[in-house]
Amino acid sequence: MHKSFNSKNDPPVRKIIHVDMDAFYASVEQRDHPEYKNKPLVVGGSPQGRGVVAAASYEARKFGIHSAMPASRAIKLCPSAIFVKPRFDVYKEVSHQIREIFFDYTDLVEPLSLDEAYLDVTENLKQNPSATLIAREIKKRVKQETGLTASAGVASNKFLAKIASDLDKPDGLSVITPEEAEEFIEKLPIGDFYGVGKATQKKMLTLGIKTGSDLKTWDEIDLVKQFGKSGHHYYRIARGIDNRQVKPNRIRKSIGKERTFSEDISDLEWIENFLDELSVKIAESMKKLDATGKTITLKARYKNFETVTRSSTLHHFTNDPNEITKIAKMLLKETETGAREVRLLGISVSSLNLTEGGVIGEQLEIPFREVL
Repeated sequence: MHKSFNSKNDPPVRKIIHVDMDAFYASVEQRDHPEYKNKPLVVGGSPQGRGVVAAASYEARKFGIHSAMPASRAIKLCPSAIFVKPRFDVYKEVSHQIREIFFDYTDLVEPLSLDEAYLDVTENLKQNPSATLIAREIKKRVKQETGLTASAGVASNKFLAKIASDLDKPDGLSVITPEEAEEFIEKLPIGDFYGVGKATQKKMLTLGIKTGSDLKTWDEIDLVKQFGKSGHHYYRIARGIDNRQVKPNRIRKSIGKERTFSEDISDLEWIENFLDELSVKIAESMKKLDATGKTITLKARYKNFETVTRSSTLHHFTNDPNEITKIAKMLLKETETGAREVRLLGISVSSLNLTEGGVIGEQLEIPFREVL
Protein backbone atom coordinates (compact mmCIF):
# COMPACT_ATOMS: atom_id res chain seq x y z
CA MET A 1 0.00 0.00 0.00
CA HIS A 2 1.11 3.52 -0.68
CA LYS A 3 1.54 6.33 1.77
CA SER A 4 -1.46 8.56 2.22
CA PHE A 5 -1.52 12.34 2.33
CA ASN A 6 -2.41 13.03 5.94
CA SER A 7 -2.86 16.43 7.53
CA LYS A 8 0.19 17.64 9.40
CA ASN A 9 -1.93 17.63 12.53
CA ASP A 10 -3.03 14.03 12.12
CA PRO A 11 -1.33 11.66 14.58
CA PRO A 12 0.73 8.90 12.94
CA VAL A 13 -1.18 5.70 12.39
CA ARG A 14 0.18 3.04 14.70
CA LYS A 15 1.53 -0.21 13.35
CA ILE A 16 1.12 -3.09 15.77
CA ILE A 17 2.19 -6.69 15.32
CA HIS A 18 0.89 -9.50 17.49
CA VAL A 19 3.11 -12.58 17.33
CA ASP A 20 1.70 -15.85 18.62
CA MET A 21 3.76 -19.05 18.61
CA ASP A 22 1.97 -22.09 17.20
CA ALA A 23 1.18 -24.77 19.83
CA PHE A 24 4.30 -23.53 21.61
CA TYR A 25 5.01 -26.12 24.31
CA ALA A 26 4.01 -29.04 22.08
CA SER A 27 6.02 -27.66 19.15
CA VAL A 28 9.14 -27.36 21.30
CA GLU A 29 8.74 -30.99 22.36
CA GLN A 30 8.24 -32.12 18.75
CA ARG A 31 11.31 -30.15 17.72
CA ASP A 32 13.51 -31.65 20.42
CA HIS A 33 12.08 -35.17 20.08
CA PRO A 34 11.68 -36.10 16.41
CA GLU A 35 9.82 -39.26 17.39
CA TYR A 36 6.89 -37.03 18.46
CA LYS A 37 6.57 -35.27 15.12
CA ASN A 38 3.25 -35.60 13.27
CA LYS A 39 1.76 -37.42 16.27
CA PRO A 40 -0.94 -36.34 18.75
CA LEU A 41 1.11 -34.93 21.60
CA VAL A 42 -0.18 -33.62 24.92
CA VAL A 43 1.97 -31.61 27.28
CA GLY A 44 0.66 -31.76 30.82
CA GLY A 45 -0.14 -34.03 33.73
CA SER A 46 -0.70 -37.75 33.74
CA PRO A 47 -4.04 -39.02 32.38
CA GLN A 48 -3.99 -41.61 35.17
CA GLY A 49 -4.18 -38.91 37.82
CA ARG A 50 -5.77 -35.48 38.07
CA GLY A 51 -3.47 -33.93 35.50
CA VAL A 52 -4.48 -31.08 33.21
CA VAL A 53 -3.55 -30.40 29.57
CA ALA A 54 -1.09 -27.51 29.35
CA ALA A 55 -0.77 -27.67 25.56
CA ALA A 56 -1.70 -29.92 22.65
CA SER A 57 -0.13 -30.40 19.24
CA TYR A 58 -2.25 -29.68 16.17
CA GLU A 59 -2.49 -33.42 15.61
CA ALA A 60 -4.03 -33.79 19.08
CA ARG A 61 -6.34 -30.81 18.60
CA LYS A 62 -8.03 -32.63 15.73
CA PHE A 63 -9.49 -34.95 18.39
CA GLY A 64 -10.92 -32.03 20.37
CA ILE A 65 -8.13 -31.86 22.92
CA HIS A 66 -7.32 -28.37 24.20
CA SER A 67 -5.51 -26.66 27.04
CA ALA A 68 -7.05 -26.73 30.54
CA MET A 69 -8.86 -29.97 29.69
CA PRO A 70 -8.48 -32.81 32.24
CA ALA A 71 -5.87 -35.26 30.97
CA SER A 72 -8.26 -38.11 31.75
CA ARG A 73 -10.72 -36.61 29.25
CA ALA A 74 -7.97 -36.10 26.66
CA ILE A 75 -6.90 -39.74 26.72
CA LYS A 76 -10.51 -40.81 26.12
CA LEU A 77 -10.75 -38.51 23.11
CA CYS A 78 -7.47 -39.84 21.71
CA PRO A 79 -6.23 -43.11 23.25
CA SER A 80 -3.10 -42.98 21.06
CA ALA A 81 -2.03 -39.56 22.36
CA ILE A 82 1.49 -39.21 23.75
CA PHE A 83 1.65 -37.48 27.13
CA VAL A 84 4.81 -35.68 28.26
CA LYS A 85 5.57 -33.56 31.30
CA PRO A 86 6.17 -29.85 30.72
CA ARG A 87 9.76 -28.54 30.66
CA PHE A 88 9.15 -24.93 31.60
CA ASP A 89 12.83 -24.13 31.92
CA VAL A 90 13.27 -25.02 28.24
CA TYR A 91 10.16 -23.08 27.20
CA LYS A 92 11.45 -20.01 29.06
CA GLU A 93 14.81 -20.29 27.30
CA VAL A 94 13.18 -20.49 23.89
CA SER A 95 10.82 -17.63 24.76
CA HIS A 96 13.81 -15.48 25.71
CA GLN A 97 15.50 -16.36 22.42
CA ILE A 98 12.39 -15.30 20.48
CA ARG A 99 12.12 -12.02 22.40
CA GLU A 100 15.70 -11.22 21.55
CA ILE A 101 14.62 -11.40 17.90
CA PHE A 102 11.78 -8.96 18.64
CA PHE A 103 14.23 -6.57 20.30
CA ASP A 104 16.20 -6.34 17.05
CA TYR A 105 13.20 -4.52 15.57
CA THR A 106 11.74 -2.45 18.40
CA ASP A 107 12.15 -1.67 22.08
CA LEU A 108 8.35 -1.60 22.42
CA VAL A 109 7.68 -5.27 23.16
CA GLU A 110 4.83 -6.30 25.47
CA PRO A 111 4.76 -10.03 26.19
CA LEU A 112 1.41 -11.50 27.19
CA SER A 113 2.89 -14.89 28.05
CA LEU A 114 5.85 -17.05 27.09
CA ASP A 115 4.43 -17.61 23.61
CA GLU A 116 2.89 -14.30 22.50
CA ALA A 117 3.67 -10.60 22.46
CA TYR A 118 2.68 -7.25 20.99
CA LEU A 119 5.25 -5.17 19.10
CA ASP A 120 4.82 -1.51 18.21
CA VAL A 121 6.83 -0.97 15.00
CA THR A 122 5.43 2.45 14.08
CA GLU A 123 8.98 3.67 14.65
CA ASN A 124 11.40 0.76 14.50
CA LEU A 125 15.09 0.01 14.69
CA LYS A 126 15.18 -1.20 11.07
CA GLN A 127 13.58 2.04 9.81
CA ASN A 128 11.28 -0.15 7.75
CA PRO A 129 7.94 1.56 6.96
CA SER A 130 6.21 -1.78 6.33
CA ALA A 131 4.93 -3.61 9.41
CA THR A 132 3.93 -6.51 7.17
CA LEU A 133 7.49 -6.95 5.92
CA ILE A 134 8.79 -6.76 9.47
CA ALA A 135 6.31 -9.42 10.60
CA ARG A 136 7.33 -11.64 7.69
CA GLU A 137 11.00 -11.20 8.54
CA ILE A 138 10.40 -11.98 12.21
CA LYS A 139 8.53 -15.16 11.33
CA LYS A 140 11.38 -16.22 9.06
CA ARG A 141 14.00 -15.58 11.72
CA VAL A 142 12.02 -17.41 14.40
CA LYS A 143 11.86 -20.42 12.09
CA GLN A 144 15.55 -20.27 11.22
CA GLU A 145 16.81 -19.68 14.74
CA THR A 146 14.45 -21.87 16.77
CA GLY A 147 12.98 -24.36 14.30
CA LEU A 148 9.48 -23.24 15.37
CA THR A 149 6.64 -21.51 13.52
CA ALA A 150 4.79 -18.40 14.60
CA SER A 151 1.63 -16.70 13.39
CA ALA A 152 1.44 -12.92 13.19
CA GLY A 153 -1.30 -10.33 12.94
CA VAL A 154 -0.72 -6.79 11.68
CA ALA A 155 -3.14 -3.93 12.36
CA SER A 156 -3.42 -0.39 13.66
CA ASN A 157 -4.27 -1.42 17.22
CA LYS A 158 -3.85 -4.27 19.69
CA PHE A 159 -7.41 -5.58 19.44
CA LEU A 160 -7.28 -6.06 15.67
CA ALA A 161 -3.69 -7.36 15.66
CA LYS A 162 -4.59 -10.01 18.23
CA ILE A 163 -7.56 -11.21 16.17
CA ALA A 164 -5.52 -11.14 12.95
CA SER A 165 -2.83 -13.43 14.35
CA ASP A 166 -5.43 -16.15 14.88
CA LEU A 167 -6.96 -16.00 11.38
CA ASP A 168 -4.55 -18.26 9.54
CA LYS A 169 -2.90 -20.57 12.07
CA PRO A 170 -0.48 -22.26 12.01
CA ASP A 171 2.37 -20.33 10.37
CA GLY A 172 0.04 -17.55 9.23
CA LEU A 173 0.38 -13.85 8.54
CA SER A 174 -2.78 -11.73 8.35
CA VAL A 175 -3.17 -7.98 7.90
CA ILE A 176 -6.22 -5.88 8.75
CA THR A 177 -5.91 -2.38 7.30
CA PRO A 178 -7.96 0.57 8.58
CA GLU A 179 -9.90 0.49 5.29
CA GLU A 180 -10.89 -3.12 5.97
CA ALA A 181 -11.41 -2.87 9.71
CA GLU A 182 -15.03 -1.68 9.82
CA GLU A 183 -16.37 -4.37 7.48
CA PHE A 184 -14.21 -7.02 9.13
CA ILE A 185 -15.51 -6.24 12.61
CA GLU A 186 -19.13 -6.10 11.47
CA LYS A 187 -18.91 -9.62 10.06
CA LEU A 188 -16.95 -11.06 13.01
CA PRO A 189 -18.90 -13.54 15.19
CA ILE A 190 -19.16 -12.20 18.70
CA GLY A 191 -17.42 -15.29 20.09
CA ASP A 192 -14.33 -14.39 18.09
CA PHE A 193 -13.97 -11.00 19.74
CA TYR A 194 -10.87 -11.02 21.91
CA GLY A 195 -11.96 -10.18 25.44
CA VAL A 196 -15.44 -11.67 25.11
CA GLY A 197 -15.47 -14.79 27.28
CA LYS A 198 -17.91 -17.67 27.18
CA ALA A 199 -20.22 -16.24 29.83
CA THR A 200 -20.33 -12.83 28.13
CA GLN A 201 -20.82 -14.47 24.74
CA LYS A 202 -23.78 -16.43 26.09
CA LYS A 203 -25.38 -13.28 27.51
CA MET A 204 -24.80 -11.35 24.27
CA LEU A 205 -26.42 -14.09 22.24
CA THR A 206 -29.51 -13.97 24.47
CA LEU A 207 -29.62 -10.21 23.75
CA GLY A 208 -29.45 -10.85 20.00
CA ILE A 209 -25.83 -9.78 19.66
CA LYS A 210 -24.42 -12.36 17.26
CA THR A 211 -21.88 -10.31 15.27
CA GLY A 212 -19.92 -7.10 15.45
CA SER A 213 -22.63 -5.48 13.37
CA ASP A 214 -25.20 -6.33 16.06
CA LEU A 215 -22.93 -5.02 18.80
CA LYS A 216 -22.43 -1.76 16.94
CA THR A 217 -26.18 -0.99 17.05
CA TRP A 218 -26.09 -0.72 20.85
CA ASP A 219 -25.66 2.62 22.60
CA GLU A 220 -22.76 2.86 25.00
CA ILE A 221 -24.98 3.57 28.02
CA ASP A 222 -27.07 0.44 27.33
CA LEU A 223 -23.95 -1.72 27.05
CA VAL A 224 -22.73 -0.37 30.39
CA LYS A 225 -26.10 -1.20 31.95
CA GLN A 226 -25.81 -4.78 30.72
CA PHE A 227 -22.08 -5.41 31.16
CA GLY A 228 -20.83 -2.84 33.65
CA LYS A 229 -17.58 -1.01 32.93
CA SER A 230 -16.75 -3.55 30.20
CA GLY A 231 -19.59 -2.01 28.22
CA HIS A 232 -17.35 0.97 27.42
CA HIS A 233 -14.78 -1.43 25.95
CA TYR A 234 -17.36 -3.33 23.89
CA TYR A 235 -18.71 -0.05 22.49
CA ARG A 236 -15.24 1.00 21.35
CA ILE A 237 -14.07 -2.29 19.85
CA ALA A 238 -17.31 -2.62 17.86
CA ARG A 239 -16.01 0.50 16.09
CA GLY A 240 -12.42 -0.67 15.87
CA ILE A 241 -11.28 1.81 18.52
CA ASP A 242 -8.46 0.62 20.77
CA ASN A 243 -6.02 3.26 22.02
CA ARG A 244 -4.10 0.99 24.40
CA GLN A 245 -0.36 1.45 24.09
CA VAL A 246 2.16 -1.36 23.78
CA LYS A 247 3.66 -1.30 27.25
CA PRO A 248 7.04 -2.95 27.80
CA ASN A 249 7.25 -4.05 31.41
CA ARG A 250 10.82 -4.76 32.27
CA ILE A 251 14.27 -3.45 31.48
CA ARG A 252 16.27 -5.44 29.02
CA LYS A 253 19.02 -7.19 30.93
CA SER A 254 21.03 -8.74 28.14
CA ILE A 255 21.59 -8.80 24.39
CA GLY A 256 22.40 -12.11 22.80
CA LYS A 257 21.83 -14.65 20.09
CA GLU A 258 21.85 -18.42 19.92
CA ARG A 259 21.13 -21.11 17.38
CA THR A 260 19.93 -24.70 17.50
CA PHE A 261 21.68 -26.67 14.78
CA SER A 262 19.95 -29.09 12.42
CA GLU A 263 22.79 -31.54 13.10
CA ASP A 264 24.92 -32.01 16.21
CA ILE A 265 28.35 -30.40 15.82
CA SER A 266 31.79 -31.40 17.14
CA ASP A 267 34.14 -29.64 14.67
CA LEU A 268 35.93 -27.04 16.80
CA GLU A 269 37.13 -24.99 13.84
CA TRP A 270 33.56 -24.72 12.55
CA ILE A 271 32.35 -23.82 16.04
CA GLU A 272 34.91 -21.04 16.44
CA ASN A 273 33.97 -19.59 13.05
CA PHE A 274 30.33 -19.70 14.14
CA LEU A 275 31.19 -17.80 17.33
CA ASP A 276 32.93 -15.15 15.19
CA GLU A 277 29.76 -14.68 13.14
CA LEU A 278 27.56 -14.65 16.23
CA SER A 279 29.73 -12.03 17.93
CA VAL A 280 29.49 -9.74 14.91
CA LYS A 281 25.69 -9.98 14.92
CA ILE A 282 25.51 -9.30 18.66
CA ALA A 283 27.84 -6.31 18.34
CA GLU A 284 25.70 -4.92 15.50
CA SER A 285 22.57 -5.23 17.65
CA MET A 286 24.30 -3.54 20.57
CA LYS A 287 25.54 -0.64 18.44
CA LYS A 288 22.05 -0.07 17.01
CA LEU A 289 20.83 0.27 20.60
CA ASP A 290 23.87 2.33 21.60
CA ALA A 291 24.49 -0.28 24.29
CA THR A 292 27.62 -1.71 25.89
CA GLY A 293 28.09 -4.48 28.43
CA LYS A 294 30.57 -6.09 30.79
CA THR A 295 29.53 -9.73 31.24
CA ILE A 296 29.88 -12.18 28.37
CA THR A 297 28.16 -15.57 28.65
CA LEU A 298 28.58 -18.62 26.46
CA LYS A 299 25.81 -21.22 26.37
CA ALA A 300 26.26 -24.72 25.00
CA ARG A 301 23.71 -27.52 24.83
CA TYR A 302 25.07 -30.98 24.27
CA LYS A 303 23.59 -33.78 22.23
CA ASN A 304 21.84 -35.23 25.29
CA PHE A 305 20.15 -31.82 25.98
CA GLU A 306 22.40 -31.03 28.95
CA THR A 307 22.96 -27.26 28.96
CA VAL A 308 25.96 -25.46 30.43
CA THR A 309 26.85 -21.77 30.69
CA ARG A 310 30.18 -20.08 31.31
CA SER A 311 30.59 -16.35 32.02
CA SER A 312 33.34 -13.79 32.30
CA THR A 313 33.02 -10.19 33.54
CA LEU A 314 35.33 -7.50 32.17
CA HIS A 315 36.55 -4.43 34.03
CA HIS A 316 35.19 -2.21 31.27
CA PHE A 317 32.17 -1.92 28.96
CA THR A 318 32.38 -3.20 25.40
CA ASN A 319 30.42 -3.85 22.22
CA ASP A 320 33.50 -4.81 20.20
CA PRO A 321 32.89 -8.03 18.23
CA ASN A 322 36.56 -9.00 18.45
CA GLU A 323 36.52 -8.75 22.21
CA ILE A 324 33.23 -10.61 22.49
CA THR A 325 34.44 -13.51 20.35
CA LYS A 326 37.80 -13.62 22.15
CA ILE A 327 36.08 -14.08 25.52
CA ALA A 328 33.56 -16.55 24.06
CA LYS A 329 36.35 -18.74 22.70
CA MET A 330 38.13 -18.63 26.03
CA LEU A 331 34.91 -19.74 27.74
CA LEU A 332 34.50 -22.47 25.13
CA LYS A 333 37.64 -24.12 26.52
CA GLU A 334 35.90 -24.41 29.87
CA THR A 335 33.25 -26.67 28.36
CA GLU A 336 33.40 -30.15 26.83
CA THR A 337 32.50 -28.82 23.39
CA GLY A 338 34.44 -30.73 20.78
CA ALA A 339 34.84 -33.78 22.94
CA ARG A 340 31.04 -33.79 23.09
CA GLU A 341 28.73 -32.87 20.24
CA VAL A 342 26.66 -29.72 20.66
CA ARG A 343 23.19 -29.01 19.33
CA LEU A 344 23.00 -25.36 20.42
CA LEU A 345 25.45 -22.51 20.96
CA GLY A 346 24.78 -18.97 22.08
CA ILE A 347 26.47 -15.82 23.32
CA SER A 348 24.94 -13.04 25.38
CA VAL A 349 26.25 -9.77 26.80
CA SER A 350 24.79 -8.52 30.08
CA SER A 351 25.61 -6.02 32.85
CA LEU A 352 24.56 -3.45 30.28
CA ASN A 353 25.48 0.20 30.45
CA LEU A 354 22.11 1.92 30.70
CA THR A 355 23.36 5.40 31.50
CA GLU A 356 26.47 6.25 29.52
CA GLY A 357 25.30 6.08 25.94
CA GLY A 358 23.68 2.70 26.47
CA VAL A 359 20.10 3.71 27.20
CA ILE A 360 17.64 0.95 26.46
CA GLY A 361 13.89 1.38 26.73
CA GLU A 362 11.86 -0.74 29.12
CA GLN A 363 11.17 -4.21 27.79
CA LEU A 364 10.18 -7.76 28.96
CA GLU A 365 10.63 -12.30 30.59
CA ILE A 366 -0.18 -1.43 13.30
CA PRO A 367 -3.49 5.41 7.25
CA PHE A 368 -2.33 2.03 6.90
CA ARG A 369 -2.59 3.94 3.74
CA GLU A 370 1.05 4.03 4.60
CA VAL A 371 2.99 0.98 3.57
CA LEU A 372 1.99 -1.95 5.72
